[in-house]
Amino acid sequence: VQLQASGGGLVQAGGSLTLSCAASGNIFRIKAMGWYRQAPGKQRELVAELTSGSSTTYADSVRGRFTMSRDNTRNTAQLRMNSLKPEDTGVYYCHALVVTMTDYFPKEMDHWGKGTQVTVSS
Repeated sequence: VQLQASGGGLVQAGGSLTLSCAASGNIFRIKAMGWYRQAPGKQRELVAELTSGSSTTYADSVRGRFTMSRDNTRNTAQLRMNSLKPEDTGVYYCHALVVTMTDYFPKEMDHWGKGTQVTVSS
């Protein structure tokens, strides 16, 4: 399974960016798909995640500004980021909890994409 992320960049505070992630490979079902970020000197943290049941979790710091969406038929996800702040700066990682079928047995695994840099200038 591969996750291909795109959409990072440099933006001024108050601006917007959209991150996209596409999953490919041996995928039976994606149970959850979302984004984490890691700021310099800090641990990786959850930004937003959407389950296959359409339940969305947002970090308190982004709720109301960021919107997560998924296309289950295409195994893609997007994170629309509005009203960006300098503290949103970091490397953003796409994450997917993927179910694969091997010899008729389901297996769950976490998968991560390569990070994409988001820099918000003040």
